[in-house]
Amino acid sequence: MSCLETIQAYAFRSLGYGERLLPRGEYTLCEQFTLIGSGMIWNAYFGIFALISGFVLAVALAVGKASPNRWLRKPAEWFIFIFRGSPLFIQFFFGYFLFLSLKGVSSFFDPFTSAWLGALVVLFCNTAAYSGEIFYGALLSIPKGDIEAADAYGMTGWTRFKRVTFPTMMRLAWPAYTNEGIFLFHATTLVFFSGFPAKRQQGDALYYANYFADKTFNPFVPYPILAMYFILLTLMIIFVFGLFNKRLNRHLPQAARPKLKFRLNLIR
Repeated sequence: MSCLETIQAYAFRSLGYGERLLPRGEYTLCEQFTLIGSGMIWNAYFGIFALISGFVLAVALAVGKASPNRWLRKPAEWFIFIFRGSPLFIQFFFGYFLFLSLKGVSSFFDPFTSAWLGALVVLFCNTAAYSGEIFYGALLSIPKGDIEAADAYGMTGWTRFKRVTFPTMMRLAWPAYTNEGIFLFHATTLVFFSGFPAKRQQGDALYYANYFADKTFNPFVPYPILAMYFILLTLMIIFVFGLFNKRLNRHLPQAARPKLKFRLNLIR
């Protein structure tokens, strides 16, 4: 099989399209690049949808945690504490068995036992908790002068939040939120190694990299390929978040605009 034929057969293998069986016998470099790249579709899916949906909940959690109303503050504090205080791997494990138990109660929970939805819910809750804490810190760091100026203009409630509080919170939180976004995409590699099974051998990039490492007894080819794909993905995330950062700080002089810095999360 030529490399072009390999790409045609395995480019969308992770979604169930193309060659039904994984390669056997000789494992070419083209096969490894193609299948691991195919698995990146799942990593991108989990990361993009968890990030977008988690952003909305994160803002709500930050506002709730800063609220003087204990009925809003306490649930937000406990949600953030639970999902920041426990490892993501364990959250996947318990999430899968929770949905599996609920599946016996109602057929409504059937889709949640699949990775495409169940793992997405876990990632959504996890990133919302971490992002909520980031936004909460930014919310407390808003200069009092900005709020006083808004009050002087007669802005209150939703108007003040929309025009002053929220934009300023985003500007302050965005560099740290960028790092959270990068780590979220890296964390998607845990999905198929925790509780959620890869049905019909349709897994993410790490799933296929591990397959080739097991079959060839040589991890020094598939894992560097996997790392290369994630480095490219990280560069794309930094670029996209950088565009948003410029948009958020477009009113500032060029020298005063904060620069995005990538910091590795060694422990989570």
